[in-house]
Amino acid sequence: MKFTAAITLLLATAAPAIAQDATLYRGGPIITMDGDTPQTVEAVVTRGDRITFAGPEKQARKAAGNDAAIHDLKGATLLPGFIDAHSHFTVATMSARGLDLRAGRPVTDIAGVSATIRDHLAHTPAVPGRWTTVWQFDHETLAEKRYITRAELDAVAPDRPLVILHVSLHGAVANSAALRAAGIDESTPVPPGGMILRDDAGRLNGVLLEKAMFLMLAKMPQPTAEQKLAALDAAQNAYFAEGYTHAQDGATLPPDVAFLTSPAARDRLKIDLALLPFSTGLDGLLANPDLEFGSYQGHIKLQGIKFVLDGSVQARTGFFTRDYKRGSPEGHHPWHGAPVLSEEEFIAQARKVHDRGWQLFVHANGDAAIDMAIRGFDALGIKAADDRRPIVIHSQFQRRDQLAAYKRIGVGPAYFSNHTWYWADVHRTNFPADVVDFISPFRSARAAGLTPSNHSDYSVTPLDTRFMLWTSMARVSPTRVVSGPEERLSAYEALQALTTGPAWQAFEEERKGRIKPGLLADFVILDRNPLTTPVDGIKDIKVRETIKEGRSVWRAQP
Repeated sequence: MKFTAAITLLLATAAPAIAQDATLYRGGPIITMDGDTPQTVEAVVTRGDRITFAGPEKQARKAAGNDAAIHDLKGATLLPGFIDAHSHFTVATMSARGLDLRAGRPVTDIAGVSATIRDHLAHTPAVPGRWTTVWQFDHETLAEKRYITRAELDAVAPDRPLVILHVSLHGAVANSAALRAAGIDESTPVPPGGMILRDDAGRLNGVLLEKAMFLMLAKMPQPTAEQKLAALDAAQNAYFAEGYTHAQDGATLPPDVAFLTSPAARDRLKIDLALLPFSTGLDGLLANPDLEFGSYQGHIKLQGIKFVLDGSVQARTGFFTRDYKRGSPEGHHPWHGAPVLSEEEFIAQARKVHDRGWQLFVHANGDAAIDMAIRGFDALGIKAADDRRPIVIHSQFQRRDQLAAYKRIGVGPAYFSNHTWYWADVHRTNFPADVVDFISPFRSARAAGLTPSNHSDYSVTPLDTRFMLWTSMARVSPTRVVSGPEERLSAYEALQALTTGPAWQAFEEERKGRIKPGLLADFVILDRNPLTTPVDGIKDIKVRETIKEGRSVWRAQP
């Protein structure tokens, strides 16, 4: 028996490993993103899910072997797959089941919103128990500059529960049928960190902001597991179509944590998906010994815990040290916003997360909320040398003095350059020009030694990677006002914020974000080279193909 076992072991160790098929990429610019200055190579070789060679084509052909498949780029540009630094993947699985106000002709006033909803309802059969959800409502784009009201929604849908979600995902408007179904009435107490708005007569006007919105969301009918599974393919394909090979769900609620970590969902996913469970479900997560953070189960990884310290600046619920010129969402003065979570509660909960060794993700838009985050990290004793990499999502209205604190603590700022296009003009109605010009201060952050990323916050803004590149390079609004020209990024720096920056923030810099031997064969192929495309042409670049771990997962139609 011992002799047989020894022979078996000898044969096993002597037998050559089964060779994996090689693919050779050549025929166009290949930008490796490896280093702080642009580096290109002639060719790349992959075997299985990994990159095995990047360099001169002659050597690549030798490394690939005679039987390698040749992927001729035909002049297109190969880059590492884009990494989503912050978005809401679960929204992509839900938004198809409602009305998207951005999808049709532009809506410019309350009457237009009402007409669009009325037309949608006319073509949607009423089903008992089914609610209608309307997405992408932005009151700042309307002539009236206000929220639609409960009474106006009742005129459109007197009997069917109807909820309109604000584009920021920090508020909602409900009609009377939805309020009744959710058990919300005049006597409902306002939850801490929430706002329930009223009309001039003191009646509920249907607007629920911040934590008050969850009173409604908790009572809305949820899709079945089968419906969620059916939506996964479309959701991940939407990310693949933008060149993403890694997505994030930036505030995962307990039912979605359970669903997305289930074997059925893991078997369906091809994209790497990082989950940030919402802090409201923290006690349940801490009590579950089976949950493992920081490592993949299939393509799913529990990345860290998400805390929300303030709201949305365009909704005037962000928390600042200065007042909004236009006052509160109801028009009250003075108003500088309010925290969604008390500082004491944040520190107490964050300590539980930190002590467990899980990564901290904190939503903070206004500078007062960012101060809260910094004080919280300091209370936990976090220092850059610890390499804990707490992430402050948005860090939108950061002050210059806060950059040094980020460096001391080791914070990764997840910036949001699309704000310079979508809402900079709105922000200028509330804050001085010098404050707005420091939105998402990419270059100042880089100069301070930080590693920033850029994100779409989908569905807050569209899932468009080239538009994100452009907004970080142009920083211009629809009225052609440039917000902080000195904070504009070069094309290479803009690409870093979609590759190496978010890879570092997710502790994945040795797996993805660069084209380098040993890293995953995650690529995006663009029809033009961003490094040689004029700034105004950046947003018109097209994705030709997305490759995940050596396999083509999305290809543009010819």
